[in-house]
Amino acid sequence: MTARMTKMTTAASSCASFLIKILLRASFLCLLCLSEKACVVHGADEITLPVSSLFPSPNCKASTTNGSSTLKLVHKHGPCSPLFNGELANYTQFLLEDSARAKWIRSQFSGTNTANDLKGSAVSVQAKYGPGGESYLVTIGLGTPKKDLTLLFDTGSALTWTQCEPCIGSCYNQTEAIFDPSQSSSYANTSCSSPSCSQLPSGTGGRQPGCIDSTCVYDQRYGDRESFTMGFFATETLTLSPTDVISGFQFGCGQNNQGNFKEFAGLLGLARDRISLVEQSATKYGRSFSYCLPPSISSTGYLTFGKGSVTSASVSFTPISMVSQSSIFYGIDIIGISVGGKPLSIPSTVFSNAGTIIDSGTTITQLPPTAYSALRSAFRQAMTKYKMSTPASSFDTCYDLSGSTMVTVPVITFSFNGPIDINLDPSGVLILVDPSKVCLAFASSGDDRDLSIYGNIQQRSFEVVYDVAGGRIGFGAQGCS
Repeated sequence: MTARMTKMTTAASSCASFLIKILLRASFLCLLCLSEKACVVHGADEITLPVSSLFPSPNCKASTTNGSSTLKLVHKHGPCSPLFNGELANYTQFLLEDSARAKWIRSQFSGTNTANDLKGSAVSVQAKYGPGGESYLVTIGLGTPKKDLTLLFDTGSALTWTQCEPCIGSCYNQTEAIFDPSQSSSYANTSCSSPSCSQLPSGTGGRQPGCIDSTCVYDQRYGDRESFTMGFFATETLTLSPTDVISGFQFGCGQNNQGNFKEFAGLLGLARDRISLVEQSATKYGRSFSYCLPPSISSTGYLTFGKGSVTSASVSFTPISMVSQSSIFYGIDIIGISVGGKPLSIPSTVFSNAGTIIDSGTTITQLPPTAYSALRSAFRQAMTKYKMSTPASSFDTCYDLSGSTMVTVPVITFSFNGPIDINLDPSGVLILVDPSKVCLAFASSGDDRDLSIYGNIQQRSFEVVYDVAGGRIGFGAQGCS
């Protein structure tokens, strides 16, 4: 018995020694991480990270990309953007733009119009939704020879367009030279009698195309009541990479462009519609694409086309839901939310009332009031050791972390139909509003009967896979690494 106890004691001592070594090693690594402002400690129900990691870096950090059919994706206001001028994001402005976009999206389902029509000619039109403040950019090639153009990428828009010379109406200021179709050997206007012209309304919010000298004229309006683009519907050669070229790509050659657009040359449309890039490249890419929005505005992500583009080791899929028969948006079904490993008490009907869409152009996830209230209460309870700060615009749960080196936040988990569970990255939970204030990065939609919108901040760091042909959307953790 004594020998047996001695062996057990020796084994226990050895195990304890081994555990101590692991803990010491972990502590050393964490101290090392702290010195580099990058340590993140994951627990089962919470994540601890340096407060400094919430601050954007003035320098760009590039991520790896996959395959030839890949475009580098950058934040509009980050140092990786070719349009970056050193100006920090104005959060008050982007929240106003975000609110306008959300209202426009919901108007598409209710049949109402959020903008009052203006009287006047074709050069005097009004907006329906803005491009959003926390948006992402990609650079593509257009024309022969190709001209590089930086476009906003948007899963909630179908039409791809860029400003074109001679700007018959007007053009806003952009960093790159405005595309001149007269300098391209592959440009061609689309005739009014073309089937593709008659298909425009489904991808432009129901707007009927016009006709000038037998040329099809598109009309795309946005919801901030200021932004719009009109021009010739045309075909051109689109270049994604030296080996990925799409001939006869249909796009909008904008001759009258005004509103809340700054520096970028136009928009790349990836919505569910026959005029979107997804459908136009179906033969080549099989109606499949993926992207990763980086966890920081100081890092690069990617937009990749094709079924073989998935880079994450494990991707969990949820079915694409049909939120509306005529919708260009991608629907997903939220079935629950957990905070710190504890499911919130939210009636199932709250999410099924109007449904949910996932949108790359909406910044903040907007939840029905009942769901948001439950999320906010649980989050505040988990954050009681931190000093609350004054609200910031629509953010009503904010904290002053100026005296803290580290911050521990509860894990927020979204459960989607599948069922699948997605643990948000910390960059999808807290948003830095100013150097002394961070806020819970969610908002209330205003009414439990309103459509919910899963925004781009909550998508950060995931590889989001759109298998449109397969009718599903996937999420792969740590997709940008």
